[in-house]
Amino acid sequence: MLNDVVRAEIAKVASEQGIEISVLEHFAEFVIANYRKKTPAPKKPKVKKLTLAQVKSAVLAFFEVSDTKTLKKAPRFVMGTNRQNIKLTGKAGWQALYRQFIGILPGEENETGYGCINGINIFNYALPWRAFGLDPKTATTAQVKTAYRNLSSHVDCQPECENIPFNSN
Repeated sequence: MLNDVVRAEIAKVASEQGIEISVLEHFAEFVIANYRKKTPAPKKPKVKKLTLAQVKSAVLAFFEVSDTKTLKKAPRFVMGTNRQNIKLTGKAGWQALYRQFIGILPGEENETGYGCINGINIFNYALPWRAFGLDPKTATTAQVKTAYRNLSSHVDCQPECENIPFNSN
């Protein structure tokens, strides 16, 4: 399988480096047999998404209440939601509360595609400091503006994604 040019180079390297010719020949054959093979993509660990009961339980625990009726009357909830009419009859409303007050839902990290910045779908979260990679406790308005400008000037997208958020055109 190895031609004379390769064998001559192997002999030269083997003598210069003190390596056995058979070792280098074996390595060269391995490279020739495998150089076109693609490295398999690492398998992403499957993240188990939270059930409605788990999301609801986490939100209730965050507000230190035991049920939905008490939650709707809790001062922290009323203040935190600005009296928004959040429907708590389905999973979407509970997930919105989880995202707003607790953080990123398991399975929503490292997302890709339309509306995703730094692995977070900005349409699901109203957390600019996370989307922009800033610390929520110390991020200033100027830092958010700078991060926005930096991201808007070089959003990675396919040519068909002309109207994606933060496009600076």
